[in-house]
Amino acid sequence: MRWIMACLLLALAGGGGWYWSGRQAGGGAAVASRPAPGVPVEAAQAEMQDLPLYLFGLGTVQPFNSVTVRSRVDGEIIRIAFQEGQMVKESDVLAEIDPRPYRAALEQAIARKAQDEATVANTKRDLERLSGLGEFASRQQVDTQRAQVGSQTAQIAADQAAIDAARTQLDYATIRAPISGRLGLRLVDQGNIVRATDQTGIVQIAQLQPISVILTAPQAQLPELQAAMAQGPVEVTASAPAGSTVLDTGKLALINNEVDIASGTVRLKAVFDNRQNRLWPGQSVNTRLRVATLKGVTAVSDDAIQRGQNELFVFVVKDGKAEKRRVEVGPFTEGRAVIEKGLAPGETVVTAGQSRLQDGTRLEVRPPPDAKAPAVQAANGPATVTR
Repeated sequence: MRWIMACLLLALAGGGGWYWSGRQAGGGAAVASRPAPGVPVEAAQAEMQDLPLYLFGLGTVQPFNSVTVRSRVDGEIIRIAFQEGQMVKESDVLAEIDPRPYRAALEQAIARKAQDEATVANTKRDLERLSGLGEFASRQQVDTQRAQVGSQTAQIAADQAAIDAARTQLDYATIRAPISGRLGLRLVDQGNIVRATDQTGIVQIAQLQPISVILTAPQAQLPELQAAMAQGPVEVTASAPAGSTVLDTGKLALINNEVDIASGTVRLKAVFDNRQNRLWPGQSVNTRLRVATLKGVTAVSDDAIQRGQNELFVFVVKDGKAEKRRVEVGPFTEGRAVIEKGLAPGETVVTAGQSRLQDGTRLEVRPPPDAKAPAVQAANGPATVTR
């Protein structure tokens, strides 16, 4: 009986081993039959579009006009009529100088004219009396009297000129803003004596609306800039240096009349309305000039362009695999590359993950990290989407 039980146990053990071995062999065959996973990449289609061409650079903001206000007469400042940093308009009163000496000089000139007018009136009456005497007055006497009338009349004209000069000096005692703009720091205090020869001035005014930006461009870009200005206003955008925030948009106003030989660049001047005062004198800004627009070109993301030893190429998604294709590339602008030859609109190219690719590599096209929709399907074959 014991012998029979032992045989049964051996038989069961052998059958179980055979069953487990079969499972293992079958499982191995199943694993081997699965296709290898594709290399994960991101892709986008080549598009036909109109692309603007921009010239990028750095610029420095300058006031459209800048004036240091100085006194044009000598005297004591008896009133400061402005606050530092204030916006002023042309002809606003900024300061007053003691006007009494200049008012006195004006009144003296007016009195001198009145005196000379009385003298010439008397001389004219004497001339009339001499002329009425006929033969009883010599011709020499009449001519002498007439000359005196002319001389005294000329003196009245000189008196009027002296009055005008004195009135001008009195007007200069009230210092006014020559332009509209923003005031800077006060350079002199009330009670100080100022002179017309002083170089320090009283305050500086900077015109901020409009305002200008001075920038440079390579001399090789000069023909494009001239052609763009000949076709109409050239748009210029000023952005903050630390980011992409657009501060204002203006127009190119001037190409300087000479090229800097040392640097091989030409200076440009752009003008901005600056209605929100976001541009400030002395500020550095990034500039972008729109010099042309390419019509109906084939373009892809510039991330798709790969550089070989002697060529530029892209990986085209075709039948779920990578096809390495040489391309001829034109300008790069706004994150896009113009394809002049080698790629047609509608074809899908790899834009990320090219480092692991070769010609014929199987692909797994994934959506970009910020995409809200499934990945782009290959133009010539399906794409695998992982979720």
